[in-house]
Amino acid sequence: MPDPLKRTAAFAATLTALYVAHEIGDHWVQTNHQAKTKGGRGEQQRAGQLACARHVAGVTAAKVAVLAITCKTLGLKLRPGRTAAALALDAATHYWADRRFTLEDLADALGKSDYFNLGLPRPGHDDNHTLGSGRFALDQSFHRTMLWAAALIIAGGAE
Repeated sequence: MPDPLKRTAAFAATLTALYVAHEIGDHWVQTNHQAKTKGGRGEQQRAGQLACARHVAGVTAAKVAVLAITCKTLGLKLRPGRTAAALALDAATHYWADRRFTLEDLADALGKSDYFNLGLPRPGHDDNHTLGSGRFALDQSFHRTMLWAAALIIAGGAE
């Protein structure tokens, strides 16, 4: 029978590693071009898809590296299949959210449109020079929820 304390410790270590790696990948590894282009639609759709895929590859690479360092340092043994499945789920949902219109559609469906648009620059102006927008908050909240799910999947198979 699996030791619940081991799985709890694995969950805590895994979630922490994934969260830190997410911050690194989403903010330090992501290029300015990826950030500006990944939501492209219409004539910019293909460029947006490629930029988003490259961004997600960078975020996922950061997660693999930080998770590997964490496991090596703590002597944590994770099941490769579960870990790969969890990282694939995280990558797919990260891509989905970062195409932007998808997350906006979800916010609309949940009655969160006003919050999603809170803090955006006025049309024709560049008057919000912070990341303090509802769009950013909902984006990061979505990603953190997926990190939590990935950590549960990974830790559920910890030995």
